[in-house]
Amino acid sequence: MQAFIMVGGSLPKLASHDDDDGLNPNGQFPGIGTFEPIPHDHDFCERVVINVSGLRFETQLRTLNQFPETLLGDPARRIRYFDPLRNEYFFDRNRPCFDAILYYYQSGGRLRRPVNVPLDVFSEEIKFYELGDSAISKFREDEGFIKEEERPLPEKEWKRKVWLLFEYPESSQAARVVAIISVVVILLSIVIFCLETLPEFKHYKLFNATNNRTRIEEDEVPDFTDPFFLIETICIVWFTFEIIVRIICCPNQRNFFKDMMNVIDIMAIIPYFITLATVLAEEEDIDDGIQRGPPQERSSNQAMSLAILRVIRLVRVFRIFKLSRHSKGLQILGRTLKASMRELGLLIFFLFIGVILFSSAVYFAEAGSEVSHFKSIPDAFWWAVVTMTTVGYGDMTPVGGWGKIVGSLCAIAGVLTIALPVPVIVSNFNYFYHRETDQEEMQSQNFNHVTSCPYLPGTLGILTSLLLFSILTRHFKAE
Repeated sequence: MQAFIMVGGSLPKLASHDDDDGLNPNGQFPGIGTFEPIPHDHDFCERVVINVSGLRFETQLRTLNQFPETLLGDPARRIRYFDPLRNEYFFDRNRPCFDAILYYYQSGGRLRRPVNVPLDVFSEEIKFYELGDSAISKFREDEGFIKEEERPLPEKEWKRKVWLLFEYPESSQAARVVAIISVVVILLSIVIFCLETLPEFKHYKLFNATNNRTRIEEDEVPDFTDPFFLIETICIVWFTFEIIVRIICCPNQRNFFKDMMNVIDIMAIIPYFITLATVLAEEEDIDDGIQRGPPQERSSNQAMSLAILRVIRLVRVFRIFKLSRHSKGLQILGRTLKASMRELGLLIFFLFIGVILFSSAVYFAEAGSEVSHFKSIPDAFWWAVVTMTTVGYGDMTPVGGWGKIVGSLCAIAGVLTIALPVPVIVSNFNYFYHRETDQEEMQSQNFNHVTSCPYLPGTLGILTSLLLFSILTRHFKAE
């Protein structure tokens, strides 16, 4: 649907001088008009025609003048697109977008993207019509984009270069190489962490028992000559070098230690140094021939030391989270879980209620059975969790009729309980995924839209057209 509009007030008023003899008093050719300034009390109620790729829009001039800092609101900027022959402004731009652009002026600053317009196209139109940074920020906020925090850079030049090298892989080719090395080292350390637990790679050691006997147990203390330990040492050297450099070159050390990713980086290297200190301490005691306490106490201390070493070795698995620094997928997953905390909390709460309810029910339903696996309600917790999550290990099963009925109801309730919040979590994941892809497209694509038609006259062309029009009019009047 097209709207045909008359243009008035978009140009200064033209006053004609009908002097037939030579030049007029202002020194212009006969019939050439002079521009009179628009009075200050002008109400700007004139209508203006805006032609967007063949579709004409009508609005009042005062509507556009609400935002004088924009392209359409500034007469000096929009005059470049004025066509005096058609008495309208012409823009070779996206037509569906202009509905929202015009509504921005009519509503006093509310910007709504049409559902049939892609995000990147609409963002380009906002930039073209120069709606301003505030409009762009408000639009991105309405679309769900998280406002990017300002990340200051170090003041010193060499620190800035090193910081960009280790913190921003997209900043240069060298930064990409550093990121690739970091990812390879992380993967190598994780592979070593898994392979060293294979039986053929384990080390065993004789331990003195309390009854004057010896036993063979797994040696949790690493050997300095072990290839796995040497590779682990190389990985730790890289991790330590990386984090020390980043600490030295970071713009703000207080904010550096508040970042969870940096905390994970520090936790990834701490177990190695604790293990190394433990090994060195034990070797020093052995070399000095120190026997700390009676055999029973030494055995207890050894068991405690081994338990601590196992916990410390378990912390090494947190290195896998270092990959999230270089993986957009892991970052999207983390944002999804963070945005879905309410739904996850409800899921856990519903499962908790179901576990209590069905554990109690199956215990009393199987109470009369001689071969019942449910000796108490806490023993039935495991069965309820496995059944509600539809895993079904089969290690604990009801044998009576009433117990099987309770088990069936438990499985059905578990399916319904888990299925309810899943669509919300999936929706959050899709939202963050598409938002990330849209951001990448907006950053990578450069749109070369036509800013103005070269055949449309600018300010000089408008004056020339008016001059020719005046001469032709006078010529026809003379005839």
